[in-house]
Amino acid sequence: MARLPKEKADPARSAARLPATPALAPSILTADFGHLADEIAAAEAGGAGLFHLDVMDGHFVPNLTIGPLIVEAIDSLTGLLLDVHLMIERPDLYIERFARAGANMISVHQEATPHLHRTVQLIRDCGAAVGVALNPSTPLATLHDILPDLDYVLLMSVDPGFGGQRFIPTVMTKIASLKRHIDDSGARARIEVDGGIGTDNIVAIREHGADILVAGSAVFDGHDPKGRARALADLLKPARRG
Repeated sequence: MARLPKEKADPARSAARLPATPALAPSILTADFGHLADEIAAAEAGGAGLFHLDVMDGHFVPNLTIGPLIVEAIDSLTGLLLDVHLMIERPDLYIERFARAGANMISVHQEATPHLHRTVQLIRDCGAAVGVALNPSTPLATLHDILPDLDYVLLMSVDPGFGGQRFIPTVMTKIASLKRHIDDSGARARIEVDGGIGTDNIVAIREHGADILVAGSAVFDGHDPKGRARALADLLKPARRG
């Protein structure tokens, strides 16, 4: 099936794009890369709102995954937004490459970025939506000064590095606290949650304030990514808004 062309990130324009929410974001990390086109098409047909791509460097986290060439290949397979999560040291060196490869959303880790305002501006200058990620044990207070500049916050609900981990229960309180702070402060940032999300907890996570819900094994760790994505997406439908 022919796909509509997707607008590429343009360094000369800073128009951030985000999905309608709440949105299911299947994580490519756990897909079958031997049949990636089929896996992506199936998840999209099942109700995915965007795709989440984990980039790991073997330093910030103990794993190696994909680079800009794979992002570009995935971009050619779908018209949905690509949400690129940089779990890497020195992300400033690579942000423009990922934007040019097709990343519509780019998040960096607060823990890996010493000059966060500069990095945030770099992402925006590349035309991508701007996100900052926090590990489960990193306090929300570390985002106090940067939150007004963000399009979204990515809360990790597992320790980053590997798929298939269990959701850390205390992150529920963190989601709710961040939601209250965003509402009280008038910030525009949406909340993304990544790690251990499945049919047993996706509704509760959404009700605590999550807008974008990343699911990896719950979609791709089986033989029916379309059906598994549909089961998760259907649980989000009653709360969907533009």
